[in-house]
Amino acid sequence: MNQIFSYNENTDKIIWVDLDNSPHVPFFAPIIKRLREKGYTVKISARKYSQTVSLANLFNLDFKIIGKHHGKNKFIKVIGLLYRSIQLLPFALKAKPTIAISHGSRSQMIVARILRIPIVMFLDYEYIQTIPFVKPSLVFIPSIISKEKLSYLSTRINSYPGIKEDIYVPSFIPDPSIRKIIGISEEEINVILRPPAYEAHYHNPESEKFFEEIIHYLTSKESLKTIILPRDSKQKETIKMQFKNYFADGSLIIPNDVVDGLNLMWHSDLVISGGGTMNREAAALGVPVYSIFKGKIGDVDNYLAKSGRLILVDDIEDIKSKIKIEKRNKLVSVENLNSFAMQSIVNSLESFTSEITGNLTKLKNNSTNDQKLSKRRASKI
Repeated sequence: MNQIFSYNENTDKIIWVDLDNSPHVPFFAPIIKRLREKGYTVKISARKYSQTVSLANLFNLDFKIIGKHHGKNKFIKVIGLLYRSIQLLPFALKAKPTIAISHGSRSQMIVARILRIPIVMFLDYEYIQTIPFVKPSLVFIPSIISKEKLSYLSTRINSYPGIKEDIYVPSFIPDPSIRKIIGISEEEINVILRPPAYEAHYHNPESEKFFEEIIHYLTSKESLKTIILPRDSKQKETIKMQFKNYFADGSLIIPNDVVDGLNLMWHSDLVISGGGTMNREAAALGVPVYSIFKGKIGDVDNYLAKSGRLILVDDIEDIKSKIKIEKRNKLVSVENLNSFAMQSIVNSLESFTSEITGNLTKLKNNSTNDQKLSKRRASKI
């Protein structure tokens, strides 16, 4: 194995996690905690995009803000991707991690490829855009996703049981104080509405019209409060301007600060979302959830739909026929189970890290490679 630069002779337990988007924070937070308990040093970088930074603060993570999102223009996106890679380079050079982990952070993968740091990539959606010439060393996917659909990656693929949300949902504990914070009552029907990701590469313009129809339908109902969770400040201001009359009469609410999404969903009656993570979180909590996602449906969402835990709303006619506006029985508590998914992932990461550092130690101790290693480090630094 020719992984030279990533080896740190002072410790073989340095891991770099890059938080590229807000759903990655609750996913990686318990994994980071478990790795640190096992003696690993975890260095965290976070992109200023959506609610990533705010959530990282909410989860009390020690991280460094590096880079931001650059909008939906494809050309500017590519420039922004390369620019953030340059911004991440000093962080990686200083940390000298053994492995680099993310949930599909392209900027991190570029830097890791340049510095010969083994890349560990998590995926929960098989229809992704990959970077040419940047190959992960290990990919983690939920067991629900067919490995054959990712065979084009030509790399090692590990499956973990359940879905991504099984990593952190089992430890969730409801907190009723959120009702007072948001300003919602038990008597009203409370709906959580997550807009589509307008700037994502998979965005379908049809979803914008669809979202507008959803708003009109919900605001036509009496004794119903809709809590909208925008993806970023720009989307927040656009929605507030577009539907200002509904905000004025109290039909729509946008929380002033970042809130615990799981807790808010648990205290709601139903969830309607244009994004995958919130759909799956609601399904894991047992909250009725309706997907208005207009991209290609992946294996995880198809599985949840077939099992009745997620309802796909395909067109405008489905809004009235499929979405059930009713109070939900919240007396059933969330089961606090040990996560087999967590155990599987952490064990695999430990084994992979040991494999990497073992091979690098052999390379370092091999007299024929001593000069090569020294020169390689000097040239890289």
